[in-house]
Amino acid sequence: MPDQTSHKPPEHTAGGGGPPADRDLRADARRNRERVLEAARETFAAQGVDAPMSAVARRAGVGVATLYRRFPTRSALVTAAFTEQLSLCASALDEALADPDPGHGLYTLLEKVCTTLVTDRGFETVLMARFPEALDYDKERACAEEGLARLVRRAREAGQLREDFDPADIALLLLAVTGLAGQPRETALAASRRLLTYLFQAFRPPPPGRPAPLPPAPPMSLGEVHRRPLSVRAAAVRA
Repeated sequence: MPDQTSHKPPEHTAGGGGPPADRDLRADARRNRERVLEAARETFAAQGVDAPMSAVARRAGVGVATLYRRFPTRSALVTAAFTEQLSLCASALDEALADPDPGHGLYTLLEKVCTTLVTDRGFETVLMARFPEALDYDKERACAEEGLARLVRRAREAGQLREDFDPADIALLLLAVTGLAGQPRETALAASRRLLTYLFQAFRPPPPGRPAPLPPAPPMSLGEVHRRPLSVRAAAVRA
């Protein structure tokens, strides 16, 4: 008598949470999503958030259609990719506010933000621009600006900032630093540290005390300032 096919459904172990195929599919989908986000962070860091979506898909090893199914717009992908960096900035602000020395807290905060700006070209747009898919983005930015204003006020009251210093001066600093993002990593880091130290000394109340020594000057020339960003943009277009 030949064996008969059993119609009894396969048994699942306790806590299995559904058929193995479904569980494997969900796990595979999660892995694909993380792979896309990692590829997006790497691509945007190298080329900026205007990099072709096809470049992100290619780096992630998925099709463009798969990428768009998970992230239907560029803004959605950028927001998801840089959520961690925005959280780190929020944590850095909290640490600065908790520092008993407000001047030190402000300098440390700016150093962290400047370092991220010059080493991650995508983060510049996320920090300085707006993305509609980022829920409560306006609320988060308002909270950050209020916290920064409070930190500046404390530093002024402690005599660590000049009386006419304004939080808008920080925006000027960040805009200046973003111009370094196209330079080689070590050059950009050295230049941003030096620029921050220069400006922070100017932020101090007059008459200035003897300023601390500046960090070493980066290996830059005027020719490199004009030449390197062009080569970076050309590489982005070719990608």
